[in-house]
Amino acid sequence: MANQNEQSLAAEFKEEESAFWSLGIATIVLAVVIGFAALLLSLFLEHVEVLFLHFHESFRHYSPNSASPLRRFLSVVIGSTIAGFVWWAIRSRGRKIVGINAALKGDEMPPIKTALNVLAQMFFVGTGGSVGRELAPRQAGVMLAQVYQKKTAKWRFLKLSQEDQKLLLAAAAGAGFAGVYISPITGMLFAVELLLKKASVKTISVSLIMSTIAALMGAIVKGFDPYYALSKADHFSLILLVVSLIIGPIAGIFGAWAKQAFAWAQKYQAKGKWLWLTMPLVGVVTGLTAWAFPYVMGNGRATAQYAFLQTDHHLLYFFIALGLAKFVMTFLSLYAGGTGGTLTPSIALGSVLGLVASVPLAPLFPGISPWQFALIGAVALLAASQQAPLMAMFMVFEISHLDYSALIIFALAVALSSSTAKIYLNWCDRRAAAKSKLS
Repeated sequence: MANQNEQSLAAEFKEEESAFWSLGIATIVLAVVIGFAALLLSLFLEHVEVLFLHFHESFRHYSPNSASPLRRFLSVVIGSTIAGFVWWAIRSRGRKIVGINAALKGDEMPPIKTALNVLAQMFFVGTGGSVGRELAPRQAGVMLAQVYQKKTAKWRFLKLSQEDQKLLLAAAAGAGFAGVYISPITGMLFAVELLLKKASVKTISVSLIMSTIAALMGAIVKGFDPYYALSKADHFSLILLVVSLIIGPIAGIFGAWAKQAFAWAQKYQAKGKWLWLTMPLVGVVTGLTAWAFPYVMGNGRATAQYAFLQTDHHLLYFFIALGLAKFVMTFLSLYAGGTGGTLTPSIALGSVLGLVASVPLAPLFPGISPWQFALIGAVALLAASQQAPLMAMFMVFEISHLDYSALIIFALAVALSSSTAKIYLNWCDRRAAAKSKLS
C-alpha cells in the first residue's frame, strides 16, 4: 500500500514537472515570436505613415501637421478604401473572423484571415483612420499562440492543459499590446484583469514574463521613449485628489456613454458590399475634418498629446470641437465597417474632457496646470469605458513615464469613474430588461 502511494505521488510530481516545463517553454518561445511580430507591425505602421503622409511619428511629432491638407485628405480616403476592400474580402467568404474573447472560449482564429485583418487595421490607422491600433497586435498574439498550441499538441512533453492553453492565449494578447506600446505591466493587466479575470501567482507570472520579453523586443524599433510627453512631468500634488473626486464621476458617465456608443457601432456596423460605399465615405468625412483638424487623424495620440501640452485655456473651444470630432470619426469608422481598438481613442476623449473641466475648476486650484486635469480625465474615462481600473491606471502611468506620485491620484480617479460607469451601465441593463418584459 505504501509503495502504491509513493508511486502515485511520484507520478503526480512528474506530471506537474512536465506541465511546468511545457508552460515555461511555451511562455518564452511565444514571447519572442510575439515580440518580433509586434516589432514588424511597428515597422509596417511607420512605413505606411511615411509613404502616405511623409510623417515620422514620435512623442515630438505626434500629428501629421506638416503634410498638406490635400495629402491628408487623399491619404485617409485611399487608406479607408483599401482597408474596406480587404475587410469585405476576408469577411464575405470562408471561415469567419474570430475575436479574442471567442478564441479564449475555444474558437480557432483562421491564421491568414487574422493576419490580413491585423495588417488592414494598422494600414487604416497609418493612413489616418480614426480607430485604436492596439487591437491588431493583441489579435496577432492570440493567433500566434493558437498556431503554436496546434503545432506542439502532438509532442507530449510540450502538450498543455486546457487551463494553461487559455492562460497562454490571454498572456499572448497582453504581450502583443506590450510589444507595440512598450508597456509590460499594462500587457499583464490586460491579460489578467480584462481577459482572465483571475489573479494568481501563475497567471501574473506567465503574463508578466511574456509581456516583458515582448516589450524588450518591440523596444528594438520603438526605443524607450514615452508614448505621451507631458508639459512638465514633475511631482503630483495631493490637492489633485480633490480634482479626482470631481472629475472621476463625470468621466465615469462620459466613459459609459463612449462604451455604449462604440459597442452599438460595432454591433450594427456595415456588412457585405456596403463596405465598398461606407468605408470610402468615412474616409472622405475624416479627410475633410482633418483638413482643419489634423489632430483627429490616427488612433487618438495626436489629440491626447496636444491636450497634455496645454498650459493655459486659450484653445478651449478648439478642444471642444476637436473632442467632438474625434468621437464622431471613431464612431463612424467602426459603424462603417472598420475594425480597431478603443483604448487610445478613449484616452483622447478623456484628455479633452479633463481640459474642458479645468476651465471652471482652475480658479479653485491655483497652481494646477490644465494638462494635469487632462491627464486625470484621460485615465478616468479610459477606466470607465473599458471597465478595467488597474489596466487604465498603469497604462497611462507606464506609457507616459510618470512620477510615482501620480499613482495615488490615478487610483482615486479610476475607482470613482469605473464604479460610476458600472452603476450607470447596470441601471441601463435593468431598464432595458424591464422594457423587454413589458413589450
